[in-house]
Order: sequence, then C-alpha cells, then structure tokens
Amino acid sequence: MSLSFAELFEASQSEQGLNIERGSVISGTVVAIDSDWITVDTGLKSEGIVAREEFLNEAGELEVAVGDSIDVVVEAVDNGMGQTVLSREKAKREESWRALEQLHENDEIVKGVISSKVKGGFTVEIGSVRAFLPGSLVDVRPVRETTHLEGKELEFKVIKIDKQRNNIVVSRRAVMEAENSAERDELLAKLEEGMEVEGIVKNLTDYGAFVDLGGIDGLLHITDMAWKRIKHPSEAVEVGQDLKVKVLKFDRERNRVSLGLKQLGADPWTEVEQTYPVGTITKARVTNLTDYGCFAEIAEGIEGLVHVSEMDHTNKNIHPSKVVQVGDEVNVMVLEIDGERRRISLGIKQTMPNPWAEFDKNHEKGQKISGTIKSITDFGLFIGLEGGIDGLVHLSDISWTESGEEAIRNYSKGDTVEAVVLSVDAEANRISLGIKQLNSDPFNEYLLSNDRGAIVKGTVKEVDAKGAVITLADEIEGYLRVADITRERTEDASKVLSVGDEVEAKIVGVDRKSRNISLSIKAKDEADERQAIKELSNTAAEAQPKTLGDIFGEQLKG
Repeated sequence: MSLSFAELFEASQSEQGLNIERGSVISGTVVAIDSDWITVDTGLKSEGIVAREEFLNEAGELEVAVGDSIDVVVEAVDNGMGQTVLSREKAKREESWRALEQLHENDEIVKGVISSKVKGGFTVEIGSVRAFLPGSLVDVRPVRETTHLEGKELEFKVIKIDKQRNNIVVSRRAVMEAENSAERDELLAKLEEGMEVEGIVKNLTDYGAFVDLGGIDGLLHITDMAWKRIKHPSEAVEVGQDLKVKVLKFDRERNRVSLGLKQLGADPWTEVEQTYPVGTITKARVTNLTDYGCFAEIAEGIEGLVHVSEMDHTNKNIHPSKVVQVGDEVNVMVLEIDGERRRISLGIKQTMPNPWAEFDKNHEKGQKISGTIKSITDFGLFIGLEGGIDGLVHLSDISWTESGEEAIRNYSKGDTVEAVVLSVDAEANRISLGIKQLNSDPFNEYLLSNDRGAIVKGTVKEVDAKGAVITLADEIEGYLRVADITRERTEDASKVLSVGDEVEAKIVGVDRKSRNISLSIKAKDEADERQAIKELSNTAAEAQPKTLGDIFGEQLKG
C-alpha cells in the first residue's frame, strides 16, 4: 500500500524523535539575529525562525541577544522552505496563562494595568494576556471616575479563568477588602472625632467626596470642603488627591465617618464684623450670577450677596449680567451682616455717586430746569434729567387754573418742557418738579388786592338754583350762593340772575387750599346800608345847633 507525502513526512519526523505538534511550547537558543527574523535552535531538524518584532519592547528596543535561551510556540513545523515557524508572543501568553491558573488556585495576588474602558468594566493587561475587570469590582464602593487608576500598576485577584474561552475575570475589590480588613480594625481602634487624618480621594458625587482613610472610607461633604460656597466638589478636590482632613463625626456602630477640610483652617466668619463693619467699602471678586443678583467674595471663604436692587442707582430691575461678569473685581459696600446665618448683604451702587444727591447738590429749590417727558401716568409727568434720573411733575403742579386731569392732556411723551425744582429727597430717590410754578399764582395775585371784605365786580358765568359762578378776573372765579344774593327769600338763583349779568359783591370767605372765593351780594348791600346810615348820622350831627354845654366843653378842651 502506497503512502501519501504527508504520511511519509510525518513518519520521517517520528523516526527522528521530533513528533512536535503545532501549538507545542518548546525551548531553544537564539543563534542569529537579522533585520526581520530571529533564528532559534530548538533541536529540531531545521532551525526555527521568530519575527523580530515579537522581541521589541514599547520603546522599539530589541530585548533578546544571541545565546539567550527562550521558550517559543511551534506555529508550523515546516513553512515549505525548510524552516520551523515559531512564536515568542504565544509562548509568553502560555506562560502567563499557566501562572494565572496557579495564582487562581492559590488565591494569590497578581499585578496588572488597567488599559482601557469597555462595556461593563475595564480591560486589564496582565503580562501577555488581557483580563476583564467588572466595574462593580474596581473598588469597595461604586466609582464613577477611574482616570486616576488607569495606566497604573495595581493589584488584583483572579476570580475566574477559562482558557478554552480565553476568558479571565479579575477583581481589585477582593484585594482591597482583604487588605482593608486588618487595616480597618487598626484604624477604627484609634479613630477619634477631632483628630486629623490623611487619605486619598476615591470618588466624587454631587454632594461630596469619598476619602479612603486606609481600610475605611469617610464622606467629605461639599459644605465642609471650603468656607466659601462651591457648586461642585470638583472645585475643591480631585480624584486621586492626597488629602489631610479632620474627623468631624464618627459613628462606631455603623462605621461611618464624616470629614471636614475647611475645619483645618480658622473660620473667617468669626471676625468678619470687626474686619468688615457695616459701611465698609472694599474690593470683591464676583463668583456667581443669579437672576436676583450676584455673589461676590470679599475675602477667602467670605461671600456676600449683591441684590439686583443694590447694583445700579437708576435701574433697579437690571439683569446682573448687564452690570458684572463672573471673575470681575468690583468695589462693594457692606450693607448688613448676619453672623449667625453667615450672610452678608453688599451693595455696588453705594460705592458710586448717587445721581439724586448730585442733582440736589447742583440745583437749588426754585431753580428752573429743562427736560424731556419720558412717561405720562395717571398721577403726573416724569421728566428725564441729567444723570439718567427722573423728576415727577404731579398732576396738582401742572396748572394753576386747570384740573390736573385737564392740564395733562396738553402734554405728550417726548415733549421738551421747562419746570421748577420743588424738592429733592436723595435717600428716597425722588425729585418733585412743578410746571405751574414757572409763573406766579394768579389766585394769590388777585387776593393781594382783593382779600376778604373787599367789594369786587364780576360777571355771571354759570347759574343754577343753588347759586352762581362769578368770573372776577382772568382765570379767577368766585361762588355766590342763592342765600347770599338778596335779603329777600329766594329759592332759585336762576330766577334772579342770568349768565352775563354784571354783579357787585363782597368777598366773605377765602379758602386758599381749595382755591375758593365766597361772594355775597347781600353782605355787600348790608355793608352799603350801614355805611349810608353812618354817613347820614355824621351829616345830621354836623347840622345840629350847639348847646351851652357844647360851648363850655369846647372852651375847657381849648
């Protein structure tokens, strides 16, 4: 029976005692090195070759020399050119597998490097093999940030190994729990509230950081990181950072430790009222903006609020971002301090000239000014003034003669008007102006020559049953009640007087506040009658003959 070439070749190998299977691990000696291949004498009929690149380290340096003994894996007994193809890399991997299997059996520690992140965990390089590290086994507690662990040589335990499936699972948590057990007992025995300890930041959350104290973790809450206000723990600490902290609270039953970082330094709030008394002007750095104001730091750990109403003199509803930006250095005044609640109220506008005070300083009462009507309201006109402020002309100060409601109809927004300064209240940010005060009051002018008791003439403007409105002069009117028209009983003034009638009456009352003049024809007639009687009596007395007594009296006076 004839044999095939393959069978004859295998028989030839067997005769030489070289029945080597593909994948076998054998030893050999490096006999030659060229630019592409490493030649290895393995004792086989033909020399073996290994790709040169399998002996290069990460720096590209060759890690083998002629004469070195190495283990290799047989890739092909004959590559068709009389050479045995070998692999150093597979041999190293095989060595690693055997070592890992042994370590797994003995529950020993293996060293490796976390090289990359994969779904559900991480890839760990252990020698020439890759293992899987589940995310839940990275630490004794869940860890969000692992940057500080990647690329570093760490200790692991092999918890599962399956060569056929090329599957290795490792755990860093198992190593830490084993180490922490003894370390934790030692730490717990000496841990006391108030003592200072050192640890490493393991993990950050929105509410704080977990610090590994060596066998036990402590919580460094965000409020205990700094005396100043911070938004996120990452502003104060970072994962992997070595940290000295103070033990604030220790619950032995639950093994819970609360830590503080800011407590290592003095509380800056203890002397804030002495250092920054109310009224102090100091520099501050803007740290945060909100819709209702901005926070500014006046010293390390001391922040105050500048409310939006304290930012600008003339615009109390301006958005803070229109005035300052985070990082700006500004001058502020300390307005109020609440030491118990650790709150400081600050003001920016108080460090700048008050435009109302400046206006008051530069304008006297009664001074004439000019401005543009910025707005018209139910109660008056707002006039724009220098310094970006407004003055109010109240309805009652628009006209001497018209009602405010009537007079305001003569003005429009944008009109340029003149007015007189009536009063300035710089603290209340108020300026009162008057338009009617540009001219003298015709009512007062009239009363200067026609006060109470005077006899005046006028024309009936309006009349009804109750009385009549009498025009006394331009824009001056008086009122004549029906009872004051005649001494005769009259029920209806319109039956006695008509519009256009000229009358002469006596001023019997003046109300300067309501600007009313009360008239009376009856009083005028009575006064005329009394005057006539008086004059008649005087005339009669002068015409009467002298008596003897009158003559003696005149002589005695003489």
